[in-house]
Amino acid sequence: MTVARQRAYLLVLVGVISATLFAAAVFRRDAQPSRIERPTLLLLTGLPLLFDEEFSLKSSGSPALATLQAHYRVIPISVTDPRELAKGRLLLMAQPMAQTAENLVTLDEWVRGGGCILLLADPMLEWPSERPLGDPLRPPPMFMDTGLLAHWGLRLDAPDVRGPAPRQLGGLKVLAISPGRLDGKCTVSPDGFVARCRVGKGRATVVADADFLNVPEEGPELEGLVSELARVGGR
Repeated sequence: MTVARQRAYLLVLVGVISATLFAAAVFRRDAQPSRIERPTLLLLTGLPLLFDEEFSLKSSGSPALATLQAHYRVIPISVTDPRELAKGRLLLMAQPMAQTAENLVTLDEWVRGGGCILLLADPMLEWPSERPLGDPLRPPPMFMDTGLLAHWGLRLDAPDVRGPAPRQLGGLKVLAISPGRLDGKCTVSPDGFVARCRVGKGRATVVADADFLNVPEEGPELEGLVSELARVGGR
């Protein structure tokens, strides 16, 4: 089996395991009737938001997941292929694993057709992990960009200085960790932290950090995330 096939098999396996464990972990919560129907949010991430790094059923998910579930019906996906993207019209991609060129074309077409995406693209992830370097289940140390941002008219640069830095997200002050800087044709914030793009009939908002999701409880970081999701989704 070639390395490419091994990687593709691993990504599919991780996606199946994640979706299965996620469904089991949140079935009881989502089975409860709700007076207000939550909109659907697709979630694709290489971060341990759904479970801990051991993929344990004992884990109820991260504070970020709990916050998202309070506002959305969260559906995890593992790839940006047509079948997965057809499940919703709003997507949160938080430091995702590298997607194939074919799936990136599908993602671009999905956005141009009216889809909305909030992409957390961290060029220098500081997220702690117990897994060894090189482990495919370790959070990606940098956003695996294979031309998507350039296709949308953006450039993402790594920070010159590492460490915490205050930024604005969703109208709130958040604490980013070694955030990158965006530049390009879209509407970019003065500090280069957020870029908001119109892509065909859809919207794409890119944030140059993902570490701000690693918080012990709900606060301005997660509130800013929800606010930005509402903005990109047109709510």
